[in-house]
Amino acid sequence: MGKNYKLCGELGLGDPAQRDHYFMEKGDRKAYILLIEDDAILGESLREYLENQGFMVMWIGQNFEDLQKRVNFSCFDVVVLDLILPGISGEEILDVIRERAPDTPVLVLTAKSGLDSKRVCFVKGADDYLVKPFEIEELVLRLGVLIRRRKSSTFCLLEGFVIDRLRGIVLKDGKEFKLTPKAWSLLNYLIENRGRVVDKDEIIKVVWGGIHVTEENLRAYIKELRKLFPKSIETYKGRGYKLL
Repeated sequence: MGKNYKLCGELGLGDPAQRDHYFMEKGDRKAYILLIEDDAILGESLREYLENQGFMVMWIGQNFEDLQKRVNFSCFDVVVLDLILPGISGEEILDVIRERAPDTPVLVLTAKSGLDSKRVCFVKGADDYLVKPFEIEELVLRLGVLIRRRKSSTFCLLEGFVIDRLRGIVLKDGKEFKLTPKAWSLLNYLIENRGRVVDKDEIIKVVWGGIHVTEENLRAYIKELRKLFPKSIETYKGRGYKLL
């Protein structure tokens, strides 16, 4: 428990690279989960159970008031959010998440069972709502649905462009922009892993099917994508690339 508090408080969550470094030490797993829960026993139990199920969990159990200054919410596949927190309400945090990471799914996990609370959260943009006490297997099932929905989303918005992944086209103001087939495959893979640093070797293995290509080849396709999305692809020297 102390380890998680140190990670979230002293190292900070505003730097996605630190988050990626932490998770890379734990191995390649399913999805990034941000757990916001002040109950120490429940938080620790959920973290351990979800990690045993293959998820990567970053748990915040204190210092919620300045969360928006320390956390890049868009780096996570799902946020699990308690509503009854010291110093700030979960509803206020939900507002911040929706402002800064409109596409990140939020599952509200709370003891508030009334319809009014559910209505407020759904109106604010929550994607799911689970009342305590709950069956942990049900939580896992709901997380799986949200993650699959996020990763299989047909449309993606990026710097004013609409990316139609089903039709394989990029549109802006009614105009279609062409990408080479390999650049399109690369873009799709970055979208599927949006918010995390994707290793260069991983990209080559998935996009090129393991065929040997040089880093110069990869950089050429990254350059092609940056012509359309100059602000959205970050380079992590010696590691790989991340779609913001």
